[in-house]
Amino acid sequence: MRYKITVVGTGYVGMSMAVLLAQRHEVIALEIDSHRVDLVNARKSTVVDADIQAFLDHRDLSLRGTLDKQAAYLEADFVVVATPTDYDAETDFFDTRSVETVIQDVLNYNDTASIVIKSTVPVGFTEMMQKKYACHRIIFSPEFLREGRALYDNLHPSRIIIGSELPQAAVFAEMLKAASEKEAVDVLFMRSTEAEAVKLFANTYLAMRVSFFNELDSYALAQGLDTRQIIEGVSKDGRIGDFYNNPSFGYGGYCLPKDTKQLLANYKNVPQNLIQAIVSANTTRKDFIAAEIVGRAPQVVGIYRLAMKAGSDNFRSSAVQGVMKRIKAKGVEVLVYEPLIEDQRFFNSEVIRDLEAFKRRSDIIIANRMVEDLEDVTEKIFTRDLFGKD
Repeated sequence: MRYKITVVGTGYVGMSMAVLLAQRHEVIALEIDSHRVDLVNARKSTVVDADIQAFLDHRDLSLRGTLDKQAAYLEADFVVVATPTDYDAETDFFDTRSVETVIQDVLNYNDTASIVIKSTVPVGFTEMMQKKYACHRIIFSPEFLREGRALYDNLHPSRIIIGSELPQAAVFAEMLKAASEKEAVDVLFMRSTEAEAVKLFANTYLAMRVSFFNELDSYALAQGLDTRQIIEGVSKDGRIGDFYNNPSFGYGGYCLPKDTKQLLANYKNVPQNLIQAIVSANTTRKDFIAAEIVGRAPQVVGIYRLAMKAGSDNFRSSAVQGVMKRIKAKGVEVLVYEPLIEDQRFFNSEVIRDLEAFKRRSDIIIANRMVEDLEDVTEKIFTRDLFGKD
Protein backbone atom coordinates (compact mmCIF):
# COMPACT_ATOMS: atom_id res chain seq x y z
CA MET A 1 0.00 0.00 0.00
CA ARG A 2 1.19 3.52 -0.83
CA TYR A 3 0.99 6.01 2.06
CA LYS A 4 1.16 9.79 2.34
CA ILE A 5 3.99 10.74 4.69
CA THR A 6 5.15 14.12 5.97
CA VAL A 7 8.67 14.39 7.35
CA VAL A 8 9.21 17.45 9.53
CA GLY A 9 12.80 18.72 9.50
CA THR A 10 15.48 18.08 6.87
CA GLY A 11 18.65 17.54 8.87
CA TYR A 12 20.48 14.22 8.67
CA VAL A 13 17.61 12.29 10.25
CA GLY A 14 14.80 13.97 8.33
CA MET A 15 16.48 14.14 4.94
CA SER A 16 17.58 10.51 5.00
CA MET A 17 14.16 9.39 6.21
CA ALA A 18 12.37 11.41 3.50
CA VAL A 19 14.52 9.96 0.72
CA LEU A 20 14.27 6.43 2.12
CA LEU A 21 10.46 6.47 2.27
CA ALA A 22 9.98 8.39 -1.00
CA GLN A 23 11.07 5.29 -2.90
CA ARG A 24 7.65 3.70 -2.28
CA HIS A 25 5.42 6.41 -0.81
CA GLU A 26 4.36 10.03 -1.35
CA VAL A 27 6.57 12.15 0.90
CA ILE A 28 6.38 15.83 1.78
CA ALA A 29 9.35 17.42 3.55
CA LEU A 30 8.09 20.23 5.79
CA GLU A 31 10.59 22.92 6.72
CA ILE A 32 10.69 26.42 8.26
CA ASP A 33 13.73 27.29 6.13
CA SER A 34 12.79 28.34 2.58
CA HIS A 35 16.31 27.68 1.32
CA ARG A 36 16.07 24.04 2.40
CA VAL A 37 12.68 23.73 0.70
CA ASP A 38 14.22 25.08 -2.51
CA LEU A 39 17.03 22.54 -2.24
CA VAL A 40 14.63 19.61 -1.80
CA ASN A 41 12.52 20.74 -4.77
CA ALA A 42 15.66 21.18 -6.88
CA ARG A 43 16.68 17.60 -5.97
CA LYS A 44 19.62 18.79 -3.89
CA SER A 45 20.45 17.36 -0.47
CA THR A 46 20.20 19.68 2.52
CA VAL A 47 23.11 17.83 4.17
CA VAL A 48 26.43 16.44 2.95
CA ASP A 49 25.67 12.79 2.24
CA ALA A 50 26.78 11.18 -1.01
CA ASP A 51 24.11 8.46 -0.91
CA ILE A 52 21.28 10.93 -0.37
CA GLN A 53 22.45 13.01 -3.32
CA ALA A 54 22.85 9.92 -5.49
CA PHE A 55 19.26 8.88 -4.74
CA LEU A 56 18.00 12.38 -5.53
CA ASP A 57 19.92 12.33 -8.82
CA HIS A 58 19.09 8.85 -10.03
CA ARG A 59 16.10 7.35 -8.22
CA ASP A 60 12.41 7.83 -8.97
CA LEU A 61 11.34 9.50 -5.73
CA SER A 62 7.96 10.99 -4.81
CA LEU A 63 9.34 13.86 -2.74
CA ARG A 64 8.63 17.57 -2.51
CA GLY A 65 9.40 20.27 0.02
CA THR A 66 7.04 22.86 1.44
CA LEU A 67 6.69 25.58 4.08
CA ASP A 68 2.90 25.08 4.23
CA LYS A 69 1.89 23.21 7.40
CA GLN A 70 -1.72 22.76 6.35
CA ALA A 71 -0.80 21.26 3.00
CA ALA A 72 1.75 18.99 4.67
CA TYR A 73 -0.47 17.67 7.46
CA LEU A 74 -4.00 17.64 6.08
CA GLU A 75 -3.93 14.32 4.20
CA ALA A 76 -0.91 12.66 5.83
CA ASP A 77 -1.20 9.07 7.01
CA PHE A 78 2.08 9.36 8.94
CA VAL A 79 4.00 12.38 10.22
CA VAL A 80 7.65 11.74 11.02
CA VAL A 81 9.11 14.27 13.47
CA ALA A 82 12.82 14.92 12.92
CA THR A 83 13.26 18.35 14.50
CA PRO A 84 16.34 19.16 16.63
CA THR A 85 16.20 18.66 20.41
CA ASP A 86 19.28 20.30 21.86
CA TYR A 87 20.23 19.70 25.49
CA ASP A 88 19.48 22.64 27.78
CA ALA A 89 22.16 22.82 30.49
CA GLU A 90 20.03 25.13 32.64
CA THR A 91 17.09 22.73 32.88
CA ASP A 92 19.10 19.47 32.63
CA PHE A 93 16.67 18.43 29.92
CA PHE A 94 16.29 18.25 26.16
CA ASP A 95 14.56 21.25 24.63
CA THR A 96 11.62 19.33 23.15
CA ARG A 97 9.51 22.37 22.25
CA SER A 98 9.89 21.82 18.50
CA VAL A 99 8.61 18.24 18.81
CA GLU A 100 5.62 19.26 20.89
CA THR A 101 4.82 22.08 18.46
CA VAL A 102 4.67 19.56 15.62
CA ILE A 103 2.35 17.31 17.66
CA GLN A 104 0.03 20.24 18.35
CA ASP A 105 -0.01 21.30 14.70
CA VAL A 106 -0.70 17.80 13.41
CA LEU A 107 -3.61 17.34 15.82
CA ASN A 108 -5.05 20.69 14.72
CA TYR A 109 -5.10 19.67 11.06
CA ASN A 110 -5.46 15.89 11.09
CA ASP A 111 -7.19 13.61 13.61
CA THR A 112 -6.14 10.30 12.06
CA ALA A 113 -2.42 10.61 11.23
CA SER A 114 0.09 8.57 13.21
CA ILE A 115 2.90 10.72 14.62
CA VAL A 116 6.32 9.03 14.68
CA ILE A 117 8.95 10.81 16.76
CA LYS A 118 12.45 10.29 15.38
CA SER A 119 13.98 13.17 17.36
CA THR A 120 15.84 12.06 20.48
CA VAL A 121 13.76 12.79 23.58
CA PRO A 122 14.02 12.13 27.34
CA VAL A 123 12.80 8.80 28.72
CA GLY A 124 9.07 9.14 29.34
CA PHE A 125 8.46 12.00 26.89
CA THR A 126 6.29 10.10 24.39
CA GLU A 127 4.04 8.67 27.09
CA MET A 128 3.71 12.17 28.56
CA MET A 129 2.63 13.52 25.15
CA GLN A 130 0.13 10.70 24.69
CA LYS A 131 -1.50 11.57 28.01
CA LYS A 132 -1.31 15.33 27.58
CA TYR A 133 -3.03 15.27 24.18
CA ALA A 134 -5.16 12.17 24.80
CA CYS A 135 -3.70 10.67 21.65
CA HIS A 136 -2.43 7.09 21.45
CA ARG A 137 -1.20 7.57 17.87
CA ILE A 138 2.10 9.14 19.03
CA ILE A 139 4.92 6.64 18.49
CA PHE A 140 8.64 6.80 19.25
CA SER A 141 11.16 5.14 16.95
CA PRO A 142 14.86 5.83 17.65
CA GLU A 143 17.26 6.55 14.84
CA PHE A 144 20.76 5.04 14.68
CA LEU A 145 22.79 6.76 11.99
CA ARG A 146 26.09 8.46 11.32
CA GLU A 147 26.54 11.95 9.92
CA GLY A 148 27.60 11.63 6.29
CA ARG A 149 26.33 8.02 6.16
CA ALA A 150 22.73 8.65 7.20
CA LEU A 151 20.97 7.12 4.21
CA TYR A 152 23.40 4.18 4.11
CA ASP A 153 22.59 3.41 7.74
CA ASN A 154 18.87 3.55 7.01
CA LEU A 155 19.30 1.31 3.98
CA HIS A 156 21.33 -1.16 6.09
CA PRO A 157 19.85 -0.80 9.59
CA SER A 158 21.42 -2.62 12.52
CA ARG A 159 17.87 -2.95 13.87
CA ILE A 160 14.50 -1.25 13.66
CA ILE A 161 13.03 -0.31 17.02
CA ILE A 162 9.42 0.78 17.36
CA GLY A 163 8.18 2.19 20.65
CA SER A 164 4.59 1.04 20.27
CA GLU A 165 2.65 -2.14 19.67
CA LEU A 166 -0.27 -0.50 17.85
CA PRO A 167 -1.21 -1.67 14.33
CA GLN A 168 0.03 1.66 12.88
CA ALA A 169 3.43 1.01 14.45
CA ALA A 170 3.69 -2.34 12.69
CA VAL A 171 2.80 -0.64 9.39
CA PHE A 172 5.56 1.95 9.89
CA ALA A 173 8.07 -0.77 10.78
CA GLU A 174 7.18 -2.62 7.61
CA MET A 175 7.69 0.58 5.57
CA LEU A 176 11.20 0.97 6.98
CA LYS A 177 11.98 -2.69 6.41
CA ALA A 178 10.68 -2.65 2.84
CA ALA A 179 12.71 0.46 2.02
CA SER A 180 15.97 -1.03 3.27
CA GLU A 181 18.45 -2.99 1.15
CA LYS A 182 19.29 -5.45 3.90
CA GLU A 183 17.89 -8.96 3.51
CA ALA A 184 17.17 -9.65 7.17
CA VAL A 185 16.45 -6.82 9.60
CA ASP A 186 15.60 -7.37 13.27
CA VAL A 187 12.46 -5.45 14.24
CA LEU A 188 11.89 -4.93 17.95
CA PHE A 189 8.56 -3.71 19.33
CA MET A 190 8.45 -2.30 22.85
CA ARG A 191 6.89 0.47 24.89
CA SER A 192 7.89 4.02 24.02
CA THR A 193 9.73 4.49 27.33
CA GLU A 194 11.95 1.47 26.73
CA ALA A 195 12.61 2.63 23.16
CA GLU A 196 13.64 6.07 24.42
CA ALA A 197 15.98 4.41 26.92
CA VAL A 198 17.53 2.26 24.18
CA LYS A 199 18.59 5.38 22.26
CA LEU A 200 20.17 7.10 25.25
CA PHE A 201 21.92 3.99 26.57
CA ALA A 202 23.24 3.03 23.12
CA ASN A 203 24.79 6.45 22.54
CA THR A 204 26.14 6.62 26.07
CA TYR A 205 27.84 3.25 25.55
CA LEU A 206 29.49 4.60 22.40
CA ALA A 207 30.61 7.68 24.33
CA MET A 208 32.00 5.39 27.04
CA ARG A 209 34.03 3.49 24.44
CA VAL A 210 35.37 6.71 22.93
CA SER A 211 36.24 7.96 26.41
CA PHE A 212 38.03 4.74 27.31
CA PHE A 213 40.37 4.85 24.33
CA ASN A 214 40.88 8.59 24.75
CA GLU A 215 41.95 8.12 28.36
CA LEU A 216 44.20 5.25 27.30
CA ASP A 217 45.78 7.70 24.85
CA SER A 218 46.10 10.40 27.53
CA TYR A 219 47.98 7.94 29.75
CA ALA A 220 50.27 6.86 26.92
CA LEU A 221 51.02 10.47 25.95
CA ALA A 222 51.78 11.44 29.55
CA GLN A 223 54.05 8.42 30.05
CA GLY A 224 55.79 8.55 26.67
CA LEU A 225 54.28 5.24 25.52
CA ASP A 226 53.16 4.12 22.05
CA THR A 227 49.36 4.47 22.04
CA ARG A 228 48.94 2.57 18.78
CA GLN A 229 50.73 -0.53 20.05
CA ILE A 230 48.66 -0.59 23.23
CA ILE A 231 45.34 -0.16 21.40
CA GLU A 232 46.23 -2.83 18.83
CA GLY A 233 47.08 -5.24 21.61
CA VAL A 234 43.92 -4.49 23.57
CA SER A 235 41.68 -4.66 20.49
CA LYS A 236 42.79 -8.14 19.44
CA ASP A 237 40.64 -9.48 22.25
CA GLY A 238 37.44 -10.55 20.50
CA ARG A 239 35.36 -9.35 23.44
CA ILE A 240 36.68 -5.83 22.86
CA GLY A 241 37.07 -5.71 19.10
CA ASP A 242 39.05 -3.67 16.61
CA PHE A 243 36.50 -0.90 16.02
CA TYR A 244 35.54 2.50 17.44
CA ASN A 245 38.98 2.64 19.03
CA ASN A 246 40.64 5.59 17.30
CA PRO A 247 41.63 8.33 19.78
CA SER A 248 40.13 11.78 19.29
CA PHE A 249 39.91 15.14 21.04
CA GLY A 250 36.77 13.98 22.85
CA TYR A 251 33.37 12.76 21.77
CA GLY A 252 31.45 15.43 19.89
CA GLY A 253 28.85 15.75 17.18
CA TYR A 254 25.14 16.17 17.45
CA CYS A 255 24.22 13.11 19.53
CA LEU A 256 26.77 11.90 22.04
CA PRO A 257 27.37 15.03 24.17
CA LYS A 258 23.69 15.80 24.64
CA ASP A 259 22.48 12.20 24.95
CA THR A 260 24.98 11.36 27.71
CA LYS A 261 23.94 14.47 29.66
CA GLN A 262 20.27 13.68 29.21
CA LEU A 263 20.76 10.11 30.41
CA LEU A 264 22.61 11.45 33.45
CA ALA A 265 19.67 13.79 34.12
CA ASN A 266 17.31 10.80 33.90
CA TYR A 267 19.34 9.19 36.72
CA LYS A 268 18.33 12.01 39.07
CA ASN A 269 16.87 9.64 41.68
CA VAL A 270 18.91 6.54 40.78
CA PRO A 271 22.39 5.80 42.21
CA GLN A 272 25.14 5.83 39.58
CA ASN A 273 28.85 6.51 39.11
CA LEU A 274 29.63 5.41 35.57
CA ILE A 275 27.24 7.73 33.70
CA GLN A 276 28.67 10.77 35.50
CA ALA A 277 32.18 9.55 34.73
CA ILE A 278 31.36 9.28 31.00
CA VAL A 279 30.09 12.86 30.96
CA SER A 280 33.06 14.14 32.99
CA ALA A 281 35.60 12.25 30.86
CA ASN A 282 34.82 14.44 27.86
CA THR A 283 35.74 17.58 29.79
CA THR A 284 38.90 15.95 31.18
CA ARG A 285 40.08 14.89 27.72
CA LYS A 286 39.69 18.39 26.28
CA ASP A 287 41.55 19.82 29.28
CA PHE A 288 44.39 17.35 28.71
CA ILE A 289 44.68 17.97 24.96
CA ALA A 290 44.64 21.75 25.40
CA ALA A 291 47.32 21.55 28.10
CA GLU A 292 49.50 19.36 25.84
CA ILE A 293 49.32 21.96 23.06
CA VAL A 294 49.80 25.02 25.27
CA GLY A 295 52.75 23.27 26.89
CA ARG A 296 54.56 23.38 23.55
CA ALA A 297 54.51 27.21 23.74
CA PRO A 298 53.05 28.07 20.31
CA GLN A 299 52.38 31.69 19.38
CA VAL A 300 49.61 30.73 16.94
CA VAL A 301 47.55 27.54 16.91
CA GLY A 302 45.66 26.60 13.76
CA ILE A 303 42.46 24.54 13.77
CA TYR A 304 42.22 22.53 10.56
CA ARG A 305 38.49 21.95 10.06
CA LEU A 306 35.83 22.05 12.77
CA ALA A 307 33.80 19.19 11.31
CA MET A 308 35.24 16.11 13.03
CA LYS A 309 33.22 13.34 11.40
CA ALA A 310 34.50 11.99 8.08
CA GLY A 311 32.13 12.96 5.27
CA SER A 312 30.11 15.34 7.46
CA ASP A 313 29.44 19.07 7.12
CA ASN A 314 28.20 19.34 10.70
CA PHE A 315 30.54 20.89 13.25
CA ARG A 316 27.90 21.48 15.92
CA SER A 317 29.41 20.53 19.31
CA SER A 318 32.56 19.14 17.68
CA ALA A 319 35.13 18.26 20.34
CA VAL A 320 37.86 20.46 18.86
CA GLN A 321 35.80 23.55 19.69
CA GLY A 322 36.22 22.77 23.40
CA VAL A 323 39.97 22.40 22.91
CA MET A 324 40.07 25.64 20.93
CA LYS A 325 38.29 27.62 23.67
CA ARG A 326 40.66 26.31 26.33
CA ILE A 327 43.71 27.31 24.27
CA LYS A 328 42.29 30.78 23.68
CA ALA A 329 41.65 31.14 27.42
CA LYS A 330 45.41 30.77 27.93
CA GLY A 331 46.01 33.79 25.70
CA VAL A 332 47.21 31.88 22.63
CA GLU A 333 46.07 33.18 19.22
CA VAL A 334 43.91 30.70 17.31
CA LEU A 335 43.27 30.59 13.55
CA VAL A 336 40.44 28.53 12.05
CA TYR A 337 40.55 26.96 8.60
CA GLU A 338 36.97 25.92 7.84
CA PRO A 339 35.56 26.46 4.31
CA LEU A 340 32.02 25.81 5.62
CA ILE A 341 32.04 29.03 7.67
CA GLU A 342 31.07 32.17 5.76
CA ASP A 343 31.74 34.57 8.65
CA GLN A 344 35.09 36.27 9.15
CA ARG A 345 35.36 35.16 12.78
CA PHE A 346 34.37 32.10 14.80
CA PHE A 347 34.18 32.49 18.59
CA ASN A 348 36.27 35.63 18.11
CA SER A 349 39.01 33.77 16.22
CA GLU A 350 40.02 34.64 12.68
CA VAL A 351 38.57 32.37 9.99
CA ILE A 352 41.01 31.92 7.14
CA ARG A 353 40.20 30.35 3.77
CA ASP A 354 43.65 30.44 2.22
CA LEU A 355 45.09 27.05 3.16
CA GLU A 356 48.69 27.98 2.34
CA ALA A 357 48.51 31.15 4.45
CA PHE A 358 46.91 29.11 7.25
CA LYS A 359 49.76 26.60 7.22
CA ARG A 360 52.38 29.32 7.06
CA ARG A 361 50.98 31.36 9.97
CA SER A 362 50.29 28.43 12.34
CA ASP A 363 53.00 27.15 14.69
CA ILE A 364 50.92 24.08 15.58
CA ILE A 365 48.00 22.76 13.54
CA ILE A 366 45.33 20.70 15.28
CA ALA A 367 43.79 18.20 12.87
CA ASN A 368 41.33 15.41 13.57
CA ARG A 369 42.66 13.55 10.52
CA MET A 370 46.08 13.47 8.92
CA VAL A 371 45.07 14.45 5.38
CA GLU A 372 46.92 14.98 2.11
CA ASP A 373 46.50 18.78 2.33
CA LEU A 374 48.76 18.81 5.40
CA GLU A 375 51.49 16.42 4.26
CA ASP A 376 53.93 19.27 3.58
CA VAL A 377 53.72 20.51 7.20
CA THR A 378 53.72 17.24 9.13
CA GLU A 379 56.14 18.70 11.68
CA LYS A 380 53.43 21.20 12.71
CA ILE A 381 50.57 18.73 13.03
CA PHE A 382 49.02 17.71 16.32
CA THR A 383 46.58 14.85 15.76
CA ARG A 384 45.53 11.79 17.72
CA ASP A 385 44.39 10.01 14.53
CA LEU A 386 46.13 6.61 14.59
CA PHE A 387 43.91 4.50 12.36
CA GLY A 388 42.32 6.96 9.92
CA LYS A 389 38.76 6.11 10.91
CA ASP A 390 35.98 7.35 13.18
